[in-house]
Amino acid sequence: MTTIYLIRHAEAEGNLYRIAQGQYNSLLTDRGARQVAALEQRFADIHVDAVYSSDLYRTCATAAAIYKPKGLELHRRTDLREICVGVWEQRTWGDIARADPEQMENFSLHPERWKVAGGEAPAAVLRRVRAAVEDIARKNEGRTVAVFSHGYAIRLLLAFLQGYTLEQLDATPVGDNTAVSKLEVRDGKLEVVFRDDNSHLRTPEYLAGESKGKRANGLEPGLRFLPLCPAEQAAFLDRCVRETGMTVQPDGPTLVGYLGEEPVGLLQMGTEQGRIALAYIQPEYRGRGFGVQLIGQAVRLTRETGGETVLVRPGDSAAFWSRYGFRPGTQADTLEKGIGFDPAYLALPPAEV
Repeated sequence: MTTIYLIRHAEAEGNLYRIAQGQYNSLLTDRGARQVAALEQRFADIHVDAVYSSDLYRTCATAAAIYKPKGLELHRRTDLREICVGVWEQRTWGDIARADPEQMENFSLHPERWKVAGGEAPAAVLRRVRAAVEDIARKNEGRTVAVFSHGYAIRLLLAFLQGYTLEQLDATPVGDNTAVSKLEVRDGKLEVVFRDDNSHLRTPEYLAGESKGKRANGLEPGLRFLPLCPAEQAAFLDRCVRETGMTVQPDGPTLVGYLGEEPVGLLQMGTEQGRIALAYIQPEYRGRGFGVQLIGQAVRLTRETGGETVLVRPGDSAAFWSRYGFRPGTQADTLEKGIGFDPAYLALPPAEV
């Protein structure tokens, strides 16, 4: 019997910050790291002969839950990648929903109709991922294999194997980060034994680390960001400064986060690389998962300048920043968050396909 465990990557930056990450690399979040640990525990007593992964950072880092403790080689394959979303890559889902609501709806509900410039047709994604998993099965006849891929790609494959057409994809579930599906080869065909199991994320040990802070789900677009218009939004900026007590930086990049047409928050970077000078969410919008999206923009802006650390003076909001991975740094009264990529998941041998 050939057995394949098909596993989605752990929570990554795009999931948390509400950014379309498609085939771009992104780090795992702190929560993602805990999910990897839970996944390792789940597979501790399960024999695995080989481990395959897409060549993107987030899947390689998640696959470490199995290949490292079992002393196996990681086989990377480009044909296990997530769908390429073309011109949507690295844009916030809120921006996409505002600019292209029809295609946003198609992406979620009608994949057979989805089409954007540079994007990969969902039918093509299904063909390549199906071919990849079937090839892995042929190369590992009679063995047990773990295969790490991505949410959209896995959902397309599982739906196909369970007899759903592309037009019926909306009738199938969306697996959580690190959700495990089990496939077996029977009479030469892949069959689904179970799908999208996340029982390893329901243990007391894992749940003890869960934050009470709200996180957006996969259907919530979140905020879109535009540069501050000083002439028209001076009063809004003054309010942000007054209520946070943070110091405004006249020359720092400043973004306003919008929900629809309403400005709900503001991020301003300082002149020091990676320094958040000002971060603010209007009181009536707090507790809805928007604050972390400011962090996502700070990470993006810092990376664009070559930085690998984001810094902030938290004031009375240390609990919020700590929730998202900021820790005491070398500077007094400053918390910092490393955003550099671990070369262990980037400098691996060339991908097989």
